[in-house]
Amino acid sequence: MPSDESATQHELELLENGREFYDRAFEAIRGARNEVLLETFIWFWDDVGRELLEALETAADNGAAVDVTVDGWGTPELPAECLERLKAKGINLHVFDPTPRVLGWRPKFVGRMHRKLLAVDCEVAFVGGINYGDDHVVGKQPDAKQDYAVMVRGPVVSQIRRFLRLAVDSGLGYLRKKRWRRFRRLPEAWRDANRENRVVFVTRNNAERHSDIERYFLMSIRSARSEIVIAMAYFFPSYRMLRHFRKAVERGVSVKLILQGKPDMEYVRTVASTLYDYLLDAGVELYEFEERPLHGKVAVFDGEWSTVGSSNLDPLSLSLNLEANLFIFDSDFGHAMQGKMNYLLEHSRRITRDDVPEATGWRHLVRIFAFHFARRFPRWLRRLPGYRQEVTEKPKSAS
Repeated sequence: MPSDESATQHELELLENGREFYDRAFEAIRGARNEVLLETFIWFWDDVGRELLEALETAADNGAAVDVTVDGWGTPELPAECLERLKAKGINLHVFDPTPRVLGWRPKFVGRMHRKLLAVDCEVAFVGGINYGDDHVVGKQPDAKQDYAVMVRGPVVSQIRRFLRLAVDSGLGYLRKKRWRRFRRLPEAWRDANRENRVVFVTRNNAERHSDIERYFLMSIRSARSEIVIAMAYFFPSYRMLRHFRKAVERGVSVKLILQGKPDMEYVRTVASTLYDYLLDAGVELYEFEERPLHGKVAVFDGEWSTVGSSNLDPLSLSLNLEANLFIFDSDFGHAMQGKMNYLLEHSRRITRDDVPEATGWRHLVRIFAFHFARRFPRWLRRLPGYRQEVTEKPKSAS
């Protein structure tokens, strides 16, 4: 569901890590007078989770209508105390995939609702990758996650609010897959070096919007003229994106990838490293952030335009999960993002040929498999049982 508005009409603030994000988000929620719409993959019942509930209760006491949507896999259960307090305040809790477990497992574990969105009173919205939990508060836990979000005021907020409202109203329905028409020309904003700045809200689902976020990433890579810096928690992109990285380097663009050096799950680093050979051969600079687990999903192109959101560059985000990103064409915001990227680079270890084991024996077979999987996974994974959430306006009955 791409939608764009001029960035000159927007107030944008880049938020780093949990505490910065929670302070702004909870302040906005507590000040709500009409409506709070919140989506999150994870809501932990810890200090941050209780602080979220208190902010939602304050909004309800102010007379605001409050709807919270969590993913049934990421947030498998909340304690009775939380549910009772939500009910007492008239706060609506929606669970994406509320089906019971089978032998301890949810039958549909792919195609999760992975978005992290918040809209308050159609005045302010938040988009990013930060869940609600203590593990995003640096200093509170030894392995707190490095992550980002953006707070925005301006016309695009109405687009985000409308999307969230439709998601709540349409429930967990299914949407028939429609034929997707590929854009054959880049939008003017991507082709014009002196383009009018804008803010674009882009989502992906498992129906007619299954490639939108990836397409915007590809257009960004293709349009870059000097530098691309991407910081990504989970990285195993499509072959098409790998090819775009190589072509960017060939036309003189510096491409830097910042990945997890201190992963929250060890397999993440192992999977990403299977592509190191290809990326190094292509001339891509590889870095591993080692200060703490990197959970960010951000990028900056030519220091001028950038993206922040929930989408990783991996099979789950690109082909199965429900995601949402902002693509922001604003030089001031781009410079702020560039500063955050510089910090990550300064605290990362650069990966060289000496760090990548020679591809012999089983390692060679694994890398061959990884490369061919990258070529084919978008088509394969969409055949798995995943949810197609209906986020669409229902036809009005004739009067």
